[in-house]
Amino acid sequence: MPFDRSIKIAPSILAADFANFGAECRAVEAEGADWIHVDVMDGHFVPNITFGPSTAKAIRPHIKGIMDVHLMIAPVDPYIDAFADAGTDILTAHVEAGPHIHRTLQAIRGAGMKAGLALNPGTPADAAAELMDAVDLICVMTVNPGFGGQKFIDMTAKIRRLRGMIGDRPVHIEIDGGVDPRTAPLVAAAGADVLVAGSAVFKGGSVEDPAPYGMNIRAIRNAAEGAL
Repeated sequence: MPFDRSIKIAPSILAADFANFGAECRAVEAEGADWIHVDVMDGHFVPNITFGPSTAKAIRPHIKGIMDVHLMIAPVDPYIDAFADAGTDILTAHVEAGPHIHRTLQAIRGAGMKAGLALNPGTPADAAAELMDAVDLICVMTVNPGFGGQKFIDMTAKIRRLRGMIGDRPVHIEIDGGVDPRTAPLVAAAGADVLVAGSAVFKGGSVEDPAPYGMNIRAIRNAAEGAL
């Protein structure tokens, strides 16, 4: 998985048709998605329940590119191997998900995956300061985690701070929450390169009519690239 800082659009299947995940993954990739983002929630760390490693394993054969799994669960460590076995490329854990986040990130890499670190809106950039050499991606939450379709929370100052902290390290900055053609330029200009979008990608389309997915992806990408 070669590193680059070009804008990447990662549709979140949280907004897809749950009864048709495989076809939805194929459809958004065919329409220009760079990564597929899988939001895992446990009803404990966040107030919602979605799916687990068995679902990730089931959709993996339908994904040609990167499967980016975001764990909104606690604890994380007991499930690392299961998500590795499911074919996960990037596994992201929240800094608040356990007492030993550095050990968790080491275990993710040790299982053969790229390691991501997620920061909630109330978590400062400095929480990642001692972890920069242990991560491959930092996910900045621009909503409070747990549900799709929420209003964007402006975290551009945090993104700029993280971008400066990263320096020339090969670490992505991912944005998750409220990304659309209006907010994409704000986060891209601040230094983000991976944009997670759920409802903003899947709205108006379906497996039978996927063209709107492509239009939505292009609108977000063009808006973000226009800010660079």
